[in-house]
Amino acid sequence: MSKIFVTVDIVLLKKENTEVKVLLIKRKNEPFKDKWALPGGFVDENEDLMVAAKRELLEETTIDCKSLSQLGAYGKPFRDPRSHVVSVAYIGLVDTNTKGKAADDAKELDWFSLDELPELAFDHGDILQDAIKKAIL
Repeated sequence: MSKIFVTVDIVLLKKENTEVKVLLIKRKNEPFKDKWALPGGFVDENEDLMVAAKRELLEETTIDCKSLSQLGAYGKPFRDPRSHVVSVAYIGLVDTNTKGKAADDAKELDWFSLDELPELAFDHGDILQDAIKKAIL
């Protein structure tokens, strides 16, 4: 029997004037090294999903977001080339002046306009599209 792993991914949004931006990190490691992705990572053993989401966001971006809500679960086989991984995605909205700093396994971070997104790692494009549909901005 193969193992299934659980990760969390965070769609963090902010408004700048009338434009909505999303926070992305550039991955420092494989898979998808040097590709843009949503912040996130593996849930530790005996760790609550929300706790994992806030921890991963803080570790990779130095941003402490108090108000995350669960967006959905993503578990298509082969979404992650390392193994069968199910991700629980979260969405949050932060203040316009929120910056952040790349840390841990994030090489860089930047805020992208929803109209000018780079190619995203994993199935993060699908997660982001779902977030945009559900976001009330």
